Amino acid sequence: MAEAKWVECPRDAWQGFSRFIPTEEKVAFLKRLLEAGFRHLDLTSFVSPKWVPQMADAEEVLRALPPPEGRTYLAIVANEKGLERALAAPHLTHVGYPFSLSETFQQRNTNRSLEESWPLVEAMVEKTQGRLGLVVYLSMAFGNPYGDPWSVEGVLEAIARLKALGVREIALADTYGVADAERVFEVLKAAVESFGPEGLGAHLHARPEGALEKAEAVLEAGIPWLEGALAGVGGCPFAGDELVGNLPTEVVLPYLERKGLATGVDLNRLPKLAEEAARLRALYG
Repeated sequence: MAEAKWVECPRDAWQGFSRFIPTEEKVAFLKRLLEAGFRHLDLTSFVSPKWVPQMADAEEVLRALPPPEGRTYLAIVANEKGLERALAAPHLTHVGYPFSLSETFQQRNTNRSLEESWPLVEAMVEKTQGRLGLVVYLSMAFGNPYGDPWSVEGVLEAIARLKALGVREIALADTYGVADAERVFEVLKAAVESFGPEGLGAHLHARPEGALEKAEAVLEAGIPWLEGALAGVGGCPFAGDELVGNLPTEVVLPYLERKGLATGVDLNRLPKLAEEAARLRALYG
């Protein structure tokens, strides 16, 4: 059976919650994910607690988890200070940097311009070499709501430039959930045709009824790396549509298995885990 790479994203799910989830609750939930067979977790971020107070306990959470032992523990970083914390953190295997194709969103999300972001990516490649894996999340890869310039060619140029800098893993993100399945397929197919599927992923946001259609578009484009969160929790806090969330794990993983793609996750545990994810949102969201 062929394999799909599914990245479970509790960090993305939790970061916009209004109340702080106690560290022990985060750790207990993450351990249940590991017990269920999840092998790739986007679980925290090293950003200023002033901007994302939910992730102030990043080091504590990582320290409380079992060693990764072949699994992926990823944290998002937005600047040099976050990268230094990540390099010193226990158990971490990867860092992710959000690089937007939209100038407006890059300024809002990381407080730096696109021009200022390229040298940072170069520094991240250099500093993580032999120490941590680096994933660049190419956000607004399927368009943006600001009227900023966008084209498929622009996406391909950004991927080419990232690869030239030595970035091996690039996830194209539909940060606002604005792209339909046709646009998702168009962009990803062009990327696969230009660079091959190796090291390319898709982090999509969708309304619940559109999740499987978008997942299908990813697979049809030839990419087996998808990301999401249990109960579809999370998504972009700026999207303006509270129904736009992450692809719901409990819906997409059985679909992948039906398509002949193994994820290593015990599907029987998904309903209970989705209930737990929804409970955390009800309590702290």
